[in-house]
Amino acid sequence: MTGRRRTSSSLLPGLPRTAGRRALTAAALTACASLAVGCGVVPGVTGDSGDDTITVMTWAPQDTGATNKPGMPALALAYARWVNERGGLDGHRLKVLTCNDHNDGIAAARCARRAVKEDVVAVVGSYSQHADSFFPVLEGAGIPYIGGYGITTKEFTSPLSYPVNGGQPALLAGLGSALAEHCGPVTLVRPDTIAGDQLPTLLDAGLTEGGHAPSGDQRAPEDATEYGGQADRALRTATADPAREGCVVPALGDRTGTFMDSFRRARESYPDVRTATVLGSVDQTTVNATGGASSPYEGSYVTSWYPVATDRRWDPMEEVVREKAFGDNRVDTADAGVQTTWIAYTVLKEVVESLDGGEVSAGTVTRALDDGLKLSTGGLTPALRWSFQDKLASVGLPRLVNTDVTLQVVREGRLVSARKGFLDTTRTLRGTQVS
Repeated sequence: MTGRRRTSSSLLPGLPRTAGRRALTAAALTACASLAVGCGVVPGVTGDSGDDTITVMTWAPQDTGATNKPGMPALALAYARWVNERGGLDGHRLKVLTCNDHNDGIAAARCARRAVKEDVVAVVGSYSQHADSFFPVLEGAGIPYIGGYGITTKEFTSPLSYPVNGGQPALLAGLGSALAEHCGPVTLVRPDTIAGDQLPTLLDAGLTEGGHAPSGDQRAPEDATEYGGQADRALRTATADPAREGCVVPALGDRTGTFMDSFRRARESYPDVRTATVLGSVDQTTVNATGGASSPYEGSYVTSWYPVATDRRWDPMEEVVREKAFGDNRVDTADAGVQTTWIAYTVLKEVVESLDGGEVSAGTVTRALDDGLKLSTGGLTPALRWSFQDKLASVGLPRLVNTDVTLQVVREGRLVSARKGFLDTTRTLRGTQVS
């Protein structure tokens, strides 16, 4: 949801996945050789490449002034250590390369070119908002993108994308549906970026389906150090109807906490309002850091793609973190990026096992996924299977196969389930065009 504003490019149809497209020019390969900064492999973890080694890459932004997801590559490396001690993936050693996309389109493209140079089988469990920079490189080489964070529309349109969640479309549509019943005026505070421009349409799809007026759209800088002016304007809009308690929805990624600091001070001058947001902008760590039961998030609705972090279905991931990432403060198992990376590697494992000892390459992994392989994630998502004639192809999201979200609420300082099971946002999303 965050990123510097830049000229938007149109969504192009997927390029053909042929071996011939795998070749890069000599100039591109020369440029790729200089990628020591931002990309790496942890020594002693991944081993040397060989016929029995599966090489993949996980990338995410780190050490930037906007959204950072260092836990995603950190979990990927921990998973590799864990699975290799147990014989690898169907007997293959797993080698994980990592890359920092720096929240920058040029760096994202460099990560993708390194993935091509290293002949990776897939890019797995990654975060980048610069899809227009990296997808053409992956598509040209026939490399699948499994379990991206769901931050860009391209992740739900590219023929080589295999998203494990419903991305921002499902989160915002589900949140709008929940708020339609409980809120007066709703104000959305979102990044003033290309990715942020899509958010009002998605939230409003859920609101209007529930008979609610559209939200007020409040743009905000993605990397501000305070949001006093934005908080004041959001509160004025949300309290415009004295008969109904309004709602403010900050969706600023890592900067949501900064906004809430300003919001906490500004709200003293206004009638009571409720807050609501999406996982990725708020998680249990955020609630703890802002006061627990006395935090400004108390009573907030939060939509997520997955069950609450205390659900027993996360126990296998917790085991890996305890064994191979204990003390690594980059890995927060309540973080949606870490959870997405876990699910993406679960998918990779099932795909490799489905090949039944055959060749594991970008081509064979892609064919297995495109041939209708049905994948289980241990109940963390519905069974996943991708096709280009799926339920949301008509609204421009042909790769969005998991439309389920969970509704959570902050109660006594803890994120807990607000309703049983998953909420299916398919009908809501069919009422909007987001591509």
